[in-house]
Amino acid sequence: MKVIGCDFHPSYQQIAMLDESTGELSGRRLAHPTEAQEFYRGLREPVRVGMEAIGNALWFERLLTELGHEWWVGDAARIRAAAVRQQKTDARDAAHLLELMLAGRFPRLWVPSPAERDLRQLLLHRHKLVPMGTQVKNQLQHLALNQGVRRGHRLWSQAGRTRLGELVLPPWTARRRKDLLALLDTLEQSLAELDRAVEALARPDAQALMTQVGVGPVVSLAVVLTLGPIERFRRGKPVASYLGLIPREHSSGGRQRLGALSKQGNPFLRTLLVQAAHVAVRHDEELRRHYLRLAQRKNRAVATVAIARKLAVRLYWLLRRKAWETGKVGSTQGSPSHSVVEALKPTA
Repeated sequence: MKVIGCDFHPSYQQIAMLDESTGELSGRRLAHPTEAQEFYRGLREPVRVGMEAIGNALWFERLLTELGHEWWVGDAARIRAAAVRQQKTDARDAAHLLELMLAGRFPRLWVPSPAERDLRQLLLHRHKLVPMGTQVKNQLQHLALNQGVRRGHRLWSQAGRTRLGELVLPPWTARRRKDLLALLDTLEQSLAELDRAVEALARPDAQALMTQVGVGPVVSLAVVLTLGPIERFRRGKPVASYLGLIPREHSSGGRQRLGALSKQGNPFLRTLLVQAAHVAVRHDEELRRHYLRLAQRKNRAVATVAIARKLAVRLYWLLRRKAWETGKVGSTQGSPSHSVVEALKPTA
């Protein structure tokens, strides 16, 4: 079998290839996409290709899958940490990837299925449209305030929209109002359609998460799609680390030094969990007490992130229990630090 270390770039890739049957080692540079397609289509037998996790490589993954080749994706940070030489070139990076694969030290990552990644695009698209709608509303609020109309959130009621439309404005200001209102209507219609799609596509494991206060269809589906198979995590603490909800640490000599959040992991889900934490502390007494205690000792921002971390761990245990009930995972050491059942919403 041939093993290939691939240093992938947007316009080309540098490969290092070993033929295990003959021991022949070779390397070359392949331009994207034509030369790369010709090379991989010309291979007579399936090969194993290893590369760092990188964006904009979906076409390459589809190509390898179509041709029956094996595709490995590795943790870029751990791959870079394993390289000790101070001389960095594309050829050496490809050779380093090949060396890790042959030595059994390649830090392989879980990769979601194409269908799961398409669902992620649904959530990401909605996530990007929400701030666009907020920006449009802020501009319309500015126009209204300049005309002495101060209604706050009531400006978006039917009466507020009517009052906004009746304002007498100069020609180009009126044109701006017209375009912004049309854009707002379009965004709100798109968001409503996306929300209905998210609710319709909710899987059983995602529905189980919605029993937690503060967690709706968007957050629950995002958690399921981001964490993947729950058996990847043996406890709740690695989940918080995976999402970047733990502090940096540089402790030595018996002295502990903690820094800001590591922010390693999925920033999209981390943002959703922080938003969910704002809702949870208003309706969950246990989380509210913890939030108020931390806010008094530290500050509100630190307290909110701590609640987001607790939410992540709670959701992990809900998924773990769901997987155990369906026989996907067995019993494991450790347990949630609170009663999961007490935190659930009443069900009919």
